Amino acid sequence: MKIKLKQISFLLCLVLAMVSCKKAKETKEEKPKRPNIVFIMSDDHAYQAISAYGHKLNNTPNIDRIANEGAIFNRGFVTNSICAPSRAVMLTGKHSHINGKVDNIDPFNWDQDNFAKALQKSGYQTALVGKIHLKGLPQGFNYSNVLPGQGQYYAPDFIENGVKKKYPGYVTQVTTDIALDWLNNKRDKEKPFLLLYHQKAPHRTWMPEEKYLDSFANKTFDPPANFFDTYEGRPAAAKHEMGIYKDMDLVYDLKMLDKEGDIKTKYRNAFQGQYNRMDEKQKAAWDAHYDPIIEDFKSKKLEGKDLALWKYNRYMKDYLRTIQSVDDGVGEVLDYLKENGLEENTIVVYTSDQGFYLGEHGWFDKRFMYEESFRTPLLIKYPKEIKAGTVIDDLVQNLDFAPTFLDYAGVDIDESIQGESFRKLVNGEASEWRDAIYYTYYEFPGEHHVKRHYGVRTDRYKLIHFYYDIDLWELYDLEKDPSEMTNVYNDPSYAKVKEDMHKHLEAMRTKYGDNDELNAYHLEQYLKAKAKKKN
Repeated sequence: MKIKLKQISFLLCLVLAMVSCKKAKETKEEKPKRPNIVFIMSDDHAYQAISAYGHKLNNTPNIDRIANEGAIFNRGFVTNSICAPSRAVMLTGKHSHINGKVDNIDPFNWDQDNFAKALQKSGYQTALVGKIHLKGLPQGFNYSNVLPGQGQYYAPDFIENGVKKKYPGYVTQVTTDIALDWLNNKRDKEKPFLLLYHQKAPHRTWMPEEKYLDSFANKTFDPPANFFDTYEGRPAAAKHEMGIYKDMDLVYDLKMLDKEGDIKTKYRNAFQGQYNRMDEKQKAAWDAHYDPIIEDFKSKKLEGKDLALWKYNRYMKDYLRTIQSVDDGVGEVLDYLKENGLEENTIVVYTSDQGFYLGEHGWFDKRFMYEESFRTPLLIKYPKEIKAGTVIDDLVQNLDFAPTFLDYAGVDIDESIQGESFRKLVNGEASEWRDAIYYTYYEFPGEHHVKRHYGVRTDRYKLIHFYYDIDLWELYDLEKDPSEMTNVYNDPSYAKVKEDMHKHLEAMRTKYGDNDELNAYHLEQYLKAKAKKKN
């Protein structure tokens, strides 16, 4: 009897152990897989030039797929509208004055934390491909293959894991090919992955791929209503050097590189160097397209308003042509994810390092806190959590990317990160969100002559302070004046609004640890760096 009891006890223990092991195995198998992340960033891609935003300038069907299958943000913004600082904010989740990269001259400290490092430590395979515009070997990535500085459109140089090499072809396609090669051949497919897939285009000088040279050839673009802005009541805006009519270079920007050398401009030689990177087949296609335009331009001898409108159309066509290649690349990556069974568990984000002026106020470029460069496109899809066709009207910033990606990956968000995860905002769970955002711009005196300024934006109003060699305030009612043509700072009817906005501004500066002393410090460092660079 004792033997039977012992046998029964043994069998019971064995059964319980087997059940326990089975449950443990089921729990392990049922644990949700961490999502992959594909973060697509272009350079200077205006939200106006994405067809999902409804401006009807061009057609971007592949980028639109992200919005149609996920969410589109109507109020995505940056914290500092210039290339390198924007990327530093994206990586660190911290404002420029905290991460140290306030302008394009100051070095970036790669030793500081960034979200890619955190994901890598937690088991993600990580890669950075394309433009980053931050000197030094990228940290936080198992693989990096990046453009040095701004990069080149044709026969671009890349730096692969610290080794510089030259690639034949067109930069947008080359960047896409490198990204797809990493996805298909270089990553550990047993691990979740993070891919930063960053395009140079549509950055100045807007050199199109051969296959798109004739796109928009028969189209005439009507300029924005404020194209001939006189900047009345806005003296800081009037002092710019980013006007399409006055400042856009005929050769460097508009490709009027005549073989006779009659068109002499400040940056002719710089563009000649870019042209010289092409192979003979590329040059033949380029010449076949541009030579007739050059001859027609020389024969017309345009001046004044006619010249301004001609420049605007030349600019718009080449700018939009470069975007067509970007859209192609997005389509290739989305197709790869779908064809390889990765679509359901991959977060895909499309954005730009900032917005861009497409003739608004007569401008190209960025830098100002006015809407067109302050605002950036933002689209995200993740079938597991985000409903197709979601529209977000809340205020988000590039400051929020780092904590959002960490949140999705189940990685702790360090308390030093200043952004907020918008995961619950986009999946509909958030009951509260921020009511104001903060902006800074530091690169003056410098290219394009945009004054130093900082400011705050709420749902309806915007307050900007221009400082250093001026002391000017601007206040805009974005509901009544979405084009920001009327500065109401000294309008008595906005006295209460002005008071409230100053309170918002001080609250933002306190929250993010910014102040006038830091501004003075960064100015001193900037002037020293400029002097050193000049010498």
